[in-house]
Amino acid sequence: QMPKIIGVGFAESKGLRHGYIINQTDAIKSIRKAIRQAEKEARVHVERAYISIGGIGLVSEISEGSVIISRADNEITDLDIEKAMKDSQDNLPKNFIQNRQIIHSIPIEYKIDSKNILGNNPIGMKGVKLETKVLYITSLSHHLQELIQTIENSGIEIIDVMAAPLAAGLVTLSKTEKIAGCILANIGSETVSIVIYEDDIPISLEVFPIGSNDITND
Repeated sequence: QMPKIIGVGFAESKGLRHGYIINQTDAIKSIRKAIRQAEKEARVHVERAYISIGGIGLVSEISEGSVIISRADNEITDLDIEKAMKDSQDNLPKNFIQNRQIIHSIPIEYKIDSKNILGNNPIGMKGVKLETKVLYITSLSHHLQELIQTIENSGIEIIDVMAAPLAAGLVTLSKTEKIAGCILANIGSETVSIVIYEDDIPISLEVFPIGSNDITND
């Protein structure tokens, strides 16, 4: 069930550059202004929130992992999937994951004994070897921590963090569009984010350091 919007608040995003917080004091003022507007419209006091993170520090990477099925009857369990996911994370390039924090780990493909399986849940199927391909969406650690600190200093408790392009996909794309395959491009003032969907799964995400300000200036 989709959430119902009961109040909206907006403010000029001062203290930011390409999605990075460069002045926490200015950013806190902008956040508090937007919160006050939303509270007034919704008639609800905001204490906790889900936050979306964007900016050019947001990057995706695909990694693969595999595991030998642990049960004697070769039936795949949650533990096998967990081990295959762990192996794929261990196989992320060290120069990529350095100074980064994983926000989302999204399985995009499973194979049993080198054969692709339909659907995205191999639990209960049988085989000798399970392979998985996983999309990792990451943020620069210091960028994420600065955002969290700024929002907490604004008086808001953070429930969870989500990549902004995925959040946009939830509210703008239908299931049919995501199954058929599509690209969602969100043009902001200083960045453009792109997320690609195929078979109802995000398979790539990128953020570029250009936006509508650049178009206007040009």
